Order: sequence, then structure tokens, then C-alpha cells
Amino acid sequence: MTLFEVAVVIATLLIVAALFLPRLAETRRIDCVNNLRQVGIAFRVWAGDNNDEYPMGISVTNGGAMELVATGNVLQCFLVMSNELSTPRILVCPEDIARVRANYFSDFVSNSNLSYFAGVDTTNDVDSRRFLSGDGNFEISGVSVKPGLLSLWTNTPVAWTAARHSHHGNLSFADGSVLETGDKLLTQKLEETDLATNRLAFP
Repeated sequence: MTLFEVAVVIATLLIVAALFLPRLAETRRIDCVNNLRQVGIAFRVWAGDNNDEYPMGISVTNGGAMELVATGNVLQCFLVMSNELSTPRILVCPEDIARVRANYFSDFVSNSNLSYFAGVDTTNDVDSRRFLSGDGNFEISGVSVKPGLLSLWTNTPVAWTAARHSHHGNLSFADGSVLETGDKLLTQKLEETDLATNRLAFP
């Protein structure tokens, strides 16, 4: 091959990559939304067997995770629903390169296997506006949130980091619906929860 032919092949490959990379990012975004939909369904199925309450509303002694998630132990909230989730692989966002997907719940042992937060105060689906779960790439005043329990007031300057979905993120609500949001819509949805403070447990 001549130098010109090599250059043509490389240019062609670059054009093909430029055409398909945006579609790959879109596919990952859709996969994340689908993950959260499955998580929302698992919450609702679990609630169906537990007096219409999510794990955040049932004490540990009764098989829930209320006391643990209130301290920021978000992992336990999802472990309680292992039968309903069927696989822990859906608990990692495809764009979250900092996390490792666990293939089995026996391997689901740390926050490194989890991308999504849990809404501590969303104990049932009575108020569909409350945050059930969502992407954990929040930042406050430009600083990424740390693992554990976080209380957000309606006027907290919250935004999405660039770590996933290019300053966007997905929210799952108490009724199991999922919404992709930018920073402005995130702030709006935080105000619409009708809670003075929103307690969220981050991995």
C-alpha cells in the first residue's frame, strides 16, 4: 500500500468512527434509563409483598433497610431487593467507568458495584414526584458529592457532573417513571418533591 492509500483508509475509519460514536453514547444513555426502569419495577414488586412500602420504609427487623439507608448505606437498600432485581449488573450505569459490574449478588459487596443513589424519604409511591433513585453523579457548587447520606434543600445549588451523560443524568421517581434531566430540570424536580429537605443515600 502506498502512503496515500494508508491515509485514505485512516480517513475513512475516522469518518466511520465520527458517525457511530454519538450513537454509542446514545445507546449507553438508553441503557442507563432502562436500568433505572428495571430498578423502579423491582421497588414496586418488592413493595407489593411488603404492605406497599419500599425498603426505605420497612425496618431491618422486618426485612427492610430503613435504619441502614438512613445512615447512608445505599448498598443494603438494593441487596434487600436481590430477588426482585434478578441481577446486580443493572445497578451500574454503562457510562460509569469508575464502577465494576457484579455478575452475582454474592459479588455485590461494595459501593464500587453501584452507580445509583436511593431516596431515603421515598418510602412508597404515594407522592410520585419524590426521587426513588437515579444517577449518583451529583455535584454541589462544583464539588462532587461523597458517598453517604446527603440532605438537599430545595435551593441547594445542585448539578450533574461531566462524569456521565455529559452534564445530564437520569432520575427515577416514586411511581417508577424515569426522566433524563439537565441541570435546570434537576433543580426544578428537586423543588417539586414537596419536601423541605431531600435525603439521598449516595454510593
